[in-house]
Amino acid sequence: MAAMRLDMKNVVFVKPSKPTPSSILSLSAIDNRPDGDGLGQVIYVYQSETNHDDSLNTQDPVLTIKEALSKLLFYYYPLAGRLVKHADGNSRVHFNKDYGVPFLEAVANCSLSSLHYLDGNDTEIAKHFAFDLPSQDQNGHNYPLVMKLTKFPCGGFTIGMGMSHLIADGFGASQFFRALAEFARGKKEPSVKPVWERERLMGSTTKQPYKSPIGEAESTVSPFLPATTLMHVCFNVDHESIARLKISLMKEISGNGTIERIFTTFEALGAYIWRARAKALKLSYDGKTTLVSAVGIRGNLNPPLPEGYYGNAFVDPYTVLTVKELIERPLSEIAKFIRSSNKVASTLDYIENSINTIYPSLEDFNIFDGAITCITDWRHLGFMQNMDFGGNKVVNLVPDPCGMFGSESVCVFSSSLDPSMKGGVKVFVSLPSEAFPKFKEEMEALKHESNPQEGC
Repeated sequence: MAAMRLDMKNVVFVKPSKPTPSSILSLSAIDNRPDGDGLGQVIYVYQSETNHDDSLNTQDPVLTIKEALSKLLFYYYPLAGRLVKHADGNSRVHFNKDYGVPFLEAVANCSLSSLHYLDGNDTEIAKHFAFDLPSQDQNGHNYPLVMKLTKFPCGGFTIGMGMSHLIADGFGASQFFRALAEFARGKKEPSVKPVWERERLMGSTTKQPYKSPIGEAESTVSPFLPATTLMHVCFNVDHESIARLKISLMKEISGNGTIERIFTTFEALGAYIWRARAKALKLSYDGKTTLVSAVGIRGNLNPPLPEGYYGNAFVDPYTVLTVKELIERPLSEIAKFIRSSNKVASTLDYIENSINTIYPSLEDFNIFDGAITCITDWRHLGFMQNMDFGGNKVVNLVPDPCGMFGSESVCVFSSSLDPSMKGGVKVFVSLPSEAFPKFKEEMEALKHESNPQEGC
């Protein structure tokens, strides 16, 4: 196969289809966390149902998406603005009639099927379809939203969406993209109207300093970090493998005479991945490691956040163990620790304390190489629901290709549209190349020996 080549067009700025107010909008306390100051990228892969040459396609996806985006921005006009850092250290959204969303068109010289619809275990190829131009304007202000659409001769295409984590979480980003698909299908307004209301999560005037879950002196270390080369890989974990894992954990508990409800997929697989990464990275035994996850709070507040709220609405529970405990304790105990941490994080006290915390600058954030494993679960955020339009169906989604949110510590759980993976999980990880063979071995051990699946 000839080398893949992309013909890049000029960036255009898509503006709201109707006049919207010039404004400066404040963000919430959760929005303004310094560790969220970056673009979260996702690549949607669309297969043409007719699978014919693009020259015969009567509906140009570029024109369709640009028109849909323009109409949608009337409702989501802050996404067409600019993120400006103010003297108090917080970012705000500035918007006026001259602003728009950077939109990049590209044309590929190969078919999507030749790239396996980006469904291979090596996610490196996907980075070519993300918006990879500067994400700031000439004044150094960040774009809240960027998009790149790449057309293929087969009639299929990819849409790379980059959205600032300062302005939306995963739930909000999926809400926006579903609305974009609705407009592309011809709807006149979104079925869920967006709600700003960032003042709901501003917190009190009295705030407490951030306390790291691990001190620098007690943090575990890895001989492979900091890494010069990271590998970005995806593994398929099918439903049968997850079911066997849950059963084995319940057997451990029943052997102790303890009655416990069955573990969730996140609790069971999260415990397994956390341990597998520790082994692969050869973390020092006496040091401490922490698992960080995200717990949504939309329905936990009193009153709950309204439907359509698309700002950040989550807190981070921490589960802290020594590496020795993580590896030597029964895996069922690790899963119970994760369950307990997530339960505490769902309480109003924990949520209020999180909102009222002053976080340090990103440079001062106490995140130590290898000590942090951050698992973000995309399976229930709606990223794959009702995204088809115009005779094209979404067949794959790749989260944050290769950037992995700028950190080797981040692991993403995602769903798959492959019928054989119903109830399974796609696990996206970034690891130093030296740690990958051991991690791969651990992932294969999770599957039936006679039917190993190396990747997705």
